[in-house]
Amino acid sequence: MGPLRSKKRRPTFRRLLKTSGMKLENKLKSRQLKQQNVAKKQRKEQKRLRQAMKGAALQMPRPLETYRKRPEDEDEEEEFLESLPSDMMDEEDLKEMTAMAQKASFITRDLSSCGPVHSSKTKNADVVRSYEKIPRKMAKMEEKEVIQLLPIKDKDRVIPRSIERVKQHQEEEEKEEPAEMPEQEEDDGMPPSYMELTPEEREQFRIQTLNIKKQRVASMASAIISDPLNNMKRVKELRGMMMEADPSVAVSVRKMVMVSLMEVFKDIAPTYRIRPLTSAEKNTKVKKETQQLREFEESLVSQYKFYLEDLEQTIKDWKQKKRKRSQVVSFQSYRSLAEVSVRCLCELLLSMPHFNFHNNIIVVLVPLMNDPLKKVSDMCCDAFRKLFQEDRVGRASLATVRVISGLTKSLNYNVRPEMLQTLLSLRIKEVEMKKDLEATVPKAKFMTNKEKKKNLSRMQRKWKKAEEKLEKELLEAEASESKEKKTKLHTETLNIIFLIYFRILKKAQRSVLLPAVLEGLANFAHLINLEFFDDLLNVLQNLIQSGNLTNRESLHCIQTVFTILSGQGDALNIDPLNFYSQLYKILLWLHAGAPNDDIIIVLRCLDAMLTRRRKQVTLQRAMAFFKRLSVLSLHVLPNASVGILAANRATMHSFPKCDFLLDNEIQGSGFYLMELDEPEHCSAQNTALWELHTLQRHFHPVVRRFAGHLSHGAPSDGSAALSMELSRRSPLELFEDYSVKNMTFNPPVASPTSKKKDQFVVGTALLDNRLQKQADSILSDTHMDFTSTCH
Repeated sequence: MGPLRSKKRRPTFRRLLKTSGMKLENKLKSRQLKQQNVAKKQRKEQKRLRQAMKGAALQMPRPLETYRKRPEDEDEEEEFLESLPSDMMDEEDLKEMTAMAQKASFITRDLSSCGPVHSSKTKNADVVRSYEKIPRKMAKMEEKEVIQLLPIKDKDRVIPRSIERVKQHQEEEEKEEPAEMPEQEEDDGMPPSYMELTPEEREQFRIQTLNIKKQRVASMASAIISDPLNNMKRVKELRGMMMEADPSVAVSVRKMVMVSLMEVFKDIAPTYRIRPLTSAEKNTKVKKETQQLREFEESLVSQYKFYLEDLEQTIKDWKQKKRKRSQVVSFQSYRSLAEVSVRCLCELLLSMPHFNFHNNIIVVLVPLMNDPLKKVSDMCCDAFRKLFQEDRVGRASLATVRVISGLTKSLNYNVRPEMLQTLLSLRIKEVEMKKDLEATVPKAKFMTNKEKKKNLSRMQRKWKKAEEKLEKELLEAEASESKEKKTKLHTETLNIIFLIYFRILKKAQRSVLLPAVLEGLANFAHLINLEFFDDLLNVLQNLIQSGNLTNRESLHCIQTVFTILSGQGDALNIDPLNFYSQLYKILLWLHAGAPNDDIIIVLRCLDAMLTRRRKQVTLQRAMAFFKRLSVLSLHVLPNASVGILAANRATMHSFPKCDFLLDNEIQGSGFYLMELDEPEHCSAQNTALWELHTLQRHFHPVVRRFAGHLSHGAPSDGSAALSMELSRRSPLELFEDYSVKNMTFNPPVASPTSKKKDQFVVGTALLDNRLQKQADSILSDTHMDFTSTCH
């Protein structure tokens, strides 16, 4: 027989887990209650101590017995001795009092309380100990200088001796010092030894001091970069050198420290944004490495903030023309310091767009784009152009555009055009267009929450939540911005840009900003919503007809209109005949003396007006443009001639009947009116392209090649066909490839051959021999009498 089994049921594993959890909860609750009780007792004891200390401070100490002062005269000495108490202390009493004085309880106990002197330690011993650690505020006693003398030896002891030092000489020196202060102030804080040096010795002394400061800055910066976690205190020391007090090297040292700190922060700053810790995160216990990293990040952010504030203050002092009391740095030197500060801020703007206080840097630099000093303005504009080109997400671009919009509105649009021209560098390609009403109606959901609960099981709903959570974590781990978020930021940025442009078109049409606005509209015209098309076309047409615009501004207006009509505005029933006439008129005003960049806008307009809208363009209009462009190609630079002839080639391919202009025969009635500015009524079909014959003798080989190709009807094969390299490139690409900006031809042009004659022929030798003989015989035989004709 085996042992009897116990009838008591064994607890299951789940039950054991449950009971252990309950026990842990009960233990935690009891521990919290104990902590609360202890805290209450401590607060009560602290309150009592504060009241006792307050009462003891209010009560004035009173002496137990009052005695008169010991008289100096011998007559009053007897009265003084009689007034003394008769019971004087014995030696035993004196020993007992000294023993009591050596005990701490006799000194520290509260005299107002009735408790015993030597009491046992209570629970509030920690509280009393914390109060004991607080430093006492003692009355400041005047320190006396004491001279120790030789001691006197008695039978029982050694008596020390000392006397006070007399301070008459010091008082006399202090009286003489104020008289010397004005002389030192006149020397601008220089020591008298420095002022006595010669100019050469001063320069030598300055170079030595500057080398010492350089070595110190270099050693501190290298120490910080090598171990930033343990050397963040050096950043504060390095930042303190920005307030250099030595006037001989103050400007150089401050510039050097500014640039060094900029490079240090670029090196040690992390690639993420540091956020402040919450109260819960501060109270939680973490590892030693994590705590060290937190302290490093906190000190880094604070020092970086102080550094940016110092740079901003330097710029403000220069702008407001403030003079410092110390006058260590002259006012003329503040300009160079401010330029270095601006350069450092621009570098931090480009290199650390992810780090803290990036928006603060934008707020400081945007107003400096409008600075009257061209060097500072160009520096800031170039920095923002690079920022727009390198910004892939769009956050920094949006923040900058917002600040620019607010600044232009606050200054009533009296800003430099370069500020708005920087907006052309924005990388905005896709935005959210306003959809139709049907598309904006919210679609009905497939299943409501109630239906999901009915149709999906509990396990399926759990799986769905887990999948959503996992997708969210994966997106965070990839750290890549979604396409929808990027498009949303670009849309908001573009709305603010169009708001700036439309405000200027409405309120400041005669402003110097109008060229930049028209160029911006031409650049972003393909992204404008349909609802603005009618109003914008009317405004642009009125601007062109006013006659106040330059050729470049008119070309930008035309480009904007046809960019709109070739994109979303293709559905609009608008005939832009007036804009065709304006471009036809402007073409004759372009020449080699005018800015060659205007040809780029012309080529873009021709592509949108003739090639893309070939179905809406008549043959008469196309032939008129073909003829005028051939005339224009005669008096522009070679790269412009190549681009215009390439545009003519595209026009001939779009309108094959333009080869009528290659014949001498007249098509129809009338004559070609060169001066007429209406392309529909100038009778271009009654002329010929004689310009191509002239261009075949052009000095540039590519121009000769294009002219011969067009004179043969622009064939795609045969001897007159273009090479694959030339035929595949667009007019704009050809214009850029054969540019003469560097004063060199591409390909190089051969120098003309020298045709020198042996001798210069004059007189009768110019005539033929036979003709010369005949002329001589006639002149010899004939006698010419001019007088006979008069009768």
